[in-house]
Amino acid sequence: SSARAILSEEFTRQLQATYGLDPKLGTNAPIKSLTHLDNRQRQTAHLLRETLAHYLATTPGKTEKDRIKQVLDRIVREQAFTVLNRLSALRMAEARGFLLESIAKAHSSKGFQLYRQLSGTAHGETGDAYKNYLFSLFDEFSLDLAVLFDRHSAQGRLFPRESALLELLAEINHGDIEPLWAEDETIGWIYQFWNGRDEIDQMRSASRAPRSSREMAVRNQFFTPRYVVEFLTDNTLARIWYEMTQGNTALVDSCRYLVRRPTEVFLQPGEVAPHTEQDDEALTQQELLRQPVYIAYRPLKDPRTIRMLDPACGSMHFGLYAFDLFERIYLEAWQLEQQLGASAFSREDGLASLQETFASLDSFKQQIPKLIIEHNIHGVDIDPRAVQIAGLSLWQRAQRAWHQQGIKPQHRPTIVKSNIVCAEPMPGEKALLQEFTSKLNPPVLGQLLEVIFDKMQLAGEAGTLLKIEEEIQSAIHKAREQWLKQSAGSGTRDLFQAELDAAKSQTKLGFDLRGITDESFWDDAEQRILLELSDYADKAEATADQKRLFAEDAAKGFAFIDLCKKQFDVLLMNPPFGEASASSKNYIDVNYPKTKGDVLSNFIERAIEITGNSGLVGAITSRTCLFLSTMSGLREDVLGVRAEIDLCADLGDGVLDAMVETAAYTISKSFIQSHFYRLVVEEDKANKLQQATFSHNLENINFVVDPREFRKLDGAPYCYWIDANIVKKLARPGIDSESASIKVGLQTGDDFRYVRNFWEVT
Repeated sequence: SSARAILSEEFTRQLQATYGLDPKLGTNAPIKSLTHLDNRQRQTAHLLRETLAHYLATTPGKTEKDRIKQVLDRIVREQAFTVLNRLSALRMAEARGFLLESIAKAHSSKGFQLYRQLSGTAHGETGDAYKNYLFSLFDEFSLDLAVLFDRHSAQGRLFPRESALLELLAEINHGDIEPLWAEDETIGWIYQFWNGRDEIDQMRSASRAPRSSREMAVRNQFFTPRYVVEFLTDNTLARIWYEMTQGNTALVDSCRYLVRRPTEVFLQPGEVAPHTEQDDEALTQQELLRQPVYIAYRPLKDPRTIRMLDPACGSMHFGLYAFDLFERIYLEAWQLEQQLGASAFSREDGLASLQETFASLDSFKQQIPKLIIEHNIHGVDIDPRAVQIAGLSLWQRAQRAWHQQGIKPQHRPTIVKSNIVCAEPMPGEKALLQEFTSKLNPPVLGQLLEVIFDKMQLAGEAGTLLKIEEEIQSAIHKAREQWLKQSAGSGTRDLFQAELDAAKSQTKLGFDLRGITDESFWDDAEQRILLELSDYADKAEATADQKRLFAEDAAKGFAFIDLCKKQFDVLLMNPPFGEASASSKNYIDVNYPKTKGDVLSNFIERAIEITGNSGLVGAITSRTCLFLSTMSGLREDVLGVRAEIDLCADLGDGVLDAMVETAAYTISKSFIQSHFYRLVVEEDKANKLQQATFSHNLENINFVVDPREFRKLDGAPYCYWIDANIVKKLARPGIDSESASIKVGLQTGDDFRYVRNFWEVT
């Protein structure tokens, strides 16, 4: 909070005094009036105004001044969190031993002292020299992590003056937090507490539904405790590998929360579980726990094709722990290939085996961190801060892995891409969009692109709930249908006449189909659109700042689209809950009719959609979705139909930094029994949960239930603690339809008559 205040005040002052932009008054002075600027400052002033124009295109407001104030506040906020994240990243790099001391002692740091010795007075006084030293570090780090360290990006152009920088470094280097810089979770806490409690409470009280993508992000910013992360990841990602190896994995020893039943039976290819007629209602919980658990055969996959997604990733807490597990999975996969042969693994087309791809085990180990980031871990967030920090978290984790291997920084593989994307609208400048689309040939490509830009307007608030892959296919399908009708009607007329007819029909039917002579065009229309936009982004002139911003945002949008087209083996999330934002509510209600009313339910439905047939979902959410009548659609029409809760830790309150009772559960598409741990009244939930996963004899904590039992009751509440015989009785028709009319619900109507005080009862 202190760091945010220092930077916000500093950058507000810089905008006012140096760049002629006033966030408080909403004013924008002409650049020609800023005669005091040097060349670099003038370039920054141009970029700030291009960014202002770029953001104004999608910012609502009653007056122009109001909109300018909103955008300038956003610019200050973005510049501030980028600087804090950069300096924090360097401080964490020091603590991990792969950066010479540069931040910890400010001007007295060893790295800077060495820099001064080498550069002499070439960089000016101490303050200027130190700033240039930090800039050189940013440039070096940006080779791997441009999303955070690119000094030429619109979000990171400003830098604090010396007095503000020293004040900021004093906060970063405060003695009380010095030990925390070596912890992976620290960057997540910076993300968590950037927004103050007062600001969050004010947003939540202002309206029931979030009014913008920023409000949606801030209101649902909850840090997931480590034990919950481990429980969910162990029982999804580790569970998948455990089943692929039929239990022959070292993960059983290292995963503290991996649930294994002593009676598990692994089925072989083509083998099905035997059918039993035994009545589960007659069995006690202990007898149920001793029943055989048949595990369907799961073929071994090349680890490069095991995909994990966090659709609301925040600081990527799930991804950090998943990184640890993927490291072990890769090493075991190498050993299994040697033992079983390359043919034992299923692979995607064109992917060679590990032994063919890498010359030796040592060269393979060196590439593992890069492989994990480029192939395995995916994340989406609607908050650009989260995308910066998630990318940083994984990058730091990769650097630590290389440091532990003893690989020097200059010999570490370059991470070419990550799969952390920001869900945000395509750029809003209509003129730039039309300038681009008007040059595409055939013309329908430009029209389809404009349709996609329009559909992407909801990305910043709906995030992964936006089914953009379906929207694209729908637009292409409509254009194709129009072309087929037009082709069928043209008969044997000459091509010139057909072109004229196509031009005339454009205004009536919607798409300009000139230039399309072969139906095969439609087979790769989507790919052609993506390639066209990628080319535009590559060719954008660096000096034409607004065009470059347009291309950068468009490229981000298509990275989001590309991710949405994938299927995932594992999906882990702490999703938002509550009402959808005002602008996305109609879209969500139409596209999620079974789960409308709470975005928590929408996220669960979407997660089940984008995980493959044998994929697993892990989520921590409000436990109300297990019982609340308004969420019965989730339990009756999605869970139990397309997938089912396989394992659930019912945790109650005291887990998240909010007044909410939670449950952490996994969802599977192949289900027979559901296993619940009731921990709602436990104080030490982490230790009790760990005990429960290894001991199946904890009375009143372990419950094994046939999930079909829930469907016998109205609304299908997950009342897992109730005996099956009682559920059977409750499921019988009530008396009101045949014998009586019920007038009073859960009240006596006369407490004095019907309720006894405790001293009145023996």
